[in-house]
Amino acid sequence: MGEQTRTPFPPEVVEEYAGLGVDIVALFSAGHLGNHMGIEVVEATADRVVGTMPVKGNTQPYGLLHGGASAVLAETLGSVGAMLHAGSGKIAVGVDLNATHHRGVRDGVVTGTATPLHRGRSSATYEITITDEQGRRVCSARLTCALRPVTPNGITG
Repeated sequence: MGEQTRTPFPPEVVEEYAGLGVDIVALFSAGHLGNHMGIEVVEATADRVVGTMPVKGNTQPYGLLHGGASAVLAETLGSVGAMLHAGSGKIAVGVDLNATHHRGVRDGVVTGTATPLHRGRSSATYEITITDEQGRRVCSARLTCALRPVTPNGITG
């Protein structure tokens, strides 16, 4: 786990958001839940977002990686991609998440990779593949986000 030692965001993206008074690195640190789960975003562009999560601490009673933990990793990575696609004038709000769990994992680290299936003006859909340390698919997920305009008071209706 630990602190992220480098920003996974392109410098021009960091500067764009900083000009609006938004610390994008903090915004996409995976939030309180993601931090609690040990999620680290290690690469982030609108074309590909990669993150890792330890299995330890994220298991269900049988000692296997919890399906909900995989869903949190998937939604985190897909949301980062959608937000980067949308740009600084919009935010991405998850509206549909589908996850299929293929195999159990008892230890180690899983890696999620989000790639776009659709990137439009008002929505974006990302496919997220989660694999174990041997590269075997653990979970396949799909996230659709609504892209909403940002106003000085937050999101528009």
